[in-house]
Amino acid sequence: MTRVACIDIGTVTARLAVADVADGRVERMLKQSTICNLGEGLEASHRVSSEALTRVSSCVDAYLAMARSAGAPLVCCTLTSAARDAANSDELLAALSCRGLRPEVISGVTEGSLTFLGVAQDFMGRRLLVADSGGGSTELAVGRMASGVLSLDRVRSVDVGARRATEKFGLSGDGGRTPADDVFSARAWACGLFADALEREKMASLSPELLVATGGTVTTLVAMEAGLDPYDSRFVHLHELTRDQVESQVARLASLPADERAAIRGLQPKRAGVILGGAIAIAALMEETGFDALTVSESDLLFGLSICAAAAAVGKEAPFGWKPALAVLK
Repeated sequence: MTRVACIDIGTVTARLAVADVADGRVERMLKQSTICNLGEGLEASHRVSSEALTRVSSCVDAYLAMARSAGAPLVCCTLTSAARDAANSDELLAALSCRGLRPEVISGVTEGSLTFLGVAQDFMGRRLLVADSGGGSTELAVGRMASGVLSLDRVRSVDVGARRATEKFGLSGDGGRTPADDVFSARAWACGLFADALEREKMASLSPELLVATGGTVTTLVAMEAGLDPYDSRFVHLHELTRDQVESQVARLASLPADERAAIRGLQPKRAGVILGGAIAIAALMEETGFDALTVSESDLLFGLSICAAAAAVGKEAPFGWKPALAVLK
């Protein structure tokens, strides 16, 4: 059994996992998620703001303390879409390095591969289309895992995400209900990018059996449908969302200003400003892939990252050949 800590810093949330991994499978995991909004204002400025940098740095300090308390000897730290896009991501990397981390801005392909590795643990032998719907991008991956062997056929990162859509089309609800024209424009934009990616990678020809989605948008949509308060990851994990349910939530969210969205049972108030953009992205994805339902997974990138980190800790190859940079927790 190998214990590792993993920190993943996304466009909207920063997350921590402390995992026990044995024989390439996560046996136990402590997870923490914090909405830091690293990508706030990034669409217009192309820079991480000083406020966002401060929020993330403070969050990471808390995560490192938690990881030490949990007895994790090693930690890795990855950054995704916002850090890939920001012209000043070096400032963020420097702040993280000063805390003893070895931060890595990973590619969209690596991000999608890690998510697929995590998700596939629950679907052995089945060919999946996995979508990791984040704040700045959505990673699409088709493949399967059988007898412990990972087979990835396609991995593609698409610049469609909850924060990106929100800022591009003004979907936050700060000015009141969202006009139908703005919803339509955001939907057309997302559909166009997904259609192009799916066609270029010929993903339909691979005949995936299931669409499985991860990320804060889909887990929140399940929580909103069920009115979960408090959040229950056991209920959400492997829960099904239909296309009709997603479309209904898009219409509901568009009809409400930000303050009324924040009061919805099952929706974190800090996510209220970006949830419509995320829901539109999921609706567009389902439209373009032709799936009438998707399965929501909590076994996301953090699971795949933990498996790879544990392999690196004992000098083994990860399932798809990527090796995270580990730092000693002191």
